[in-house]
Amino acid sequence: MVTVDDYGTFETAWCPGCGDHSLLAALKSALAGLGLPPHKVLVVTGIGQAAKTPLYMNCNMITGLHGRSLPTATGAKLANPEITVIAESGDGCNYGEGGNHFLAALRRNLDMTLIVHDNGIYGLTKGQASPTTAKGQVTKAQPFGQPSEPVNPVALAVTMGAAFVARGFTGEPEHLSGLIQQAVTHKGFSLVDVFQPCVSFNKVNTFAWYKQRCYKIGPEHDPSDPKQALALAREFGERIPIGVLSRNDRPVFGAGLPTLEKGPLALRKPDLEALRGVLASYG
Repeated sequence: MVTVDDYGTFETAWCPGCGDHSLLAALKSALAGLGLPPHKVLVVTGIGQAAKTPLYMNCNMITGLHGRSLPTATGAKLANPEITVIAESGDGCNYGEGGNHFLAALRRNLDMTLIVHDNGIYGLTKGQASPTTAKGQVTKAQPFGQPSEPVNPVALAVTMGAAFVARGFTGEPEHLSGLIQQAVTHKGFSLVDVFQPCVSFNKVNTFAWYKQRCYKIGPEHDPSDPKQALALAREFGERIPIGVLSRNDRPVFGAGLPTLEKGPLALRKPDLEALRGVLASYG
């Protein structure tokens, strides 16, 4: 039986009160609840405070470049479809530097999960505005206010037909753990955007701010209805819905690829004779 203890306990470098602590606990709880042993899980990350998450887990991990967790996760999943692949990092890493890869992942619909620590700020680089920082919000690097409209990642994912789209909040850890479980088990590309307050650099979107506004989506919502999903995805302000926004059964990228018909690439031996032929063709 898999338990949370199997994923280890480590001393972290995060600030006391950081939402990353709760997100890490929710992720480990979700994986243990699904009965996934650590050796069958790969967590791929980028750069940033959020990207330190797999350093505090006993599982397979890859640390990529800033904004590059998704292409690395894509390669890993295509090479070994049998492993559970989770990409995770911050809102700046995934929606800023990694914005093009986020769009590509939505288009492809590969069977993996992206968990985004969305604190509306760049935490590791000390507090400049991120793609999800509200317009007009004052930061250390934008003393006159952030001048651009913020990105709405869940609305973008819904409009592009992502297989699974959810919003979570670290102040609701059990609810968040359940969302992660649903994301991991759903076939196709799953996005879980998590409100994770930064206690050091975001003094607007605090734990109390989210706690007063977040409400759980009720059973009357139909996640298979794109219009309903988009309406909830665009709701942000005095009331913010958390839960499963959208879900569908789009065909998964990679199914039927001839290169995978003989099994995972990671478990196959290279065809040296074919390689010699390719090299000889350049002679």
